[in-house]
Amino acid sequence: MKDDQNRLFRDAHLDVETARDIPDTPQTRAPAYRLAFADPDFLCREELRPVRLQLELLKPEMLMSEYGVTSTVVLFGGARIPSPDKKDTARTETLAELSRFYDEARSFARMITERSMANSNGGKENVVVTGGGPGVMEAGNRGAEEAGGVSIGLNIVLPHEQAPNQYVTPDLAFNFHYFAIRKMHFLMRAAAIAVFPGGFGTLDELFESLTLIQTGRMKPVPFLLFGADFWRKIINWEALSDAGTISERDLELFRFVETAEEALAAMDDWEKSGRRDALPGR
Repeated sequence: MKDDQNRLFRDAHLDVETARDIPDTPQTRAPAYRLAFADPDFLCREELRPVRLQLELLKPEMLMSEYGVTSTVVLFGGARIPSPDKKDTARTETLAELSRFYDEARSFARMITERSMANSNGGKENVVVTGGGPGVMEAGNRGAEEAGGVSIGLNIVLPHEQAPNQYVTPDLAFNFHYFAIRKMHFLMRAAAIAVFPGGFGTLDELFESLTLIQTGRMKPVPFLLFGADFWRKIINWEALSDAGTISERDLELFRFVETAEEALAAMDDWEKSGRRDALPGR
């Protein structure tokens, strides 16, 4: 970005401050007189949706670039999966059993971050990114913090009260209005994708990511599904292939893993085998 000292035109921040001290008159109190870019009511108008979409794309992109984030490892997973020490409060027996994946997500994120910290770029490569909420997301951000690194949280405004979990790096905690733009930011820097058990939101993220890879809109990356029993019970992958609605080769887009160690080994093998650069048949 251009150095502020080389500006030829008056700074927008300065005009915002100056406008606060203008004389109080019927004209200056009118909404029409507000600076357009400092007028929330104007920016929230229906006609301004294209501008809001652009702003949500630009703000996280610019701030992550300025922070030096070069690539990410994405963790998708359920907000309702408790940590093992709280599994007794889970509302179903299945959720209590799935609590082990909280620890696996935490360990996976810690190991990924430790690797990143050992590289010369100081932990700005393969930065863990989650949805910034509770459950598996919290576990991912927590593991990164325990390794002494940073992590990203991509929150979204929901009808019920929500805030980023306490482990997200504050400078990398973002909030979204548009699900579509949020999902773009999950994948724009993705070097690998790890999907843990979850609900509708996780399934949405899983299938959108797979679709982008399957159709060649995104380069293949290591794609890891934690918990084979869960995912095979929820989705009959082979039935899709047998029906011909996906090709048999599409089943090679992802791999089932159970532990953080197995996931890291799968990522390393993915790189060695060259699978990352080969687009699948369609």
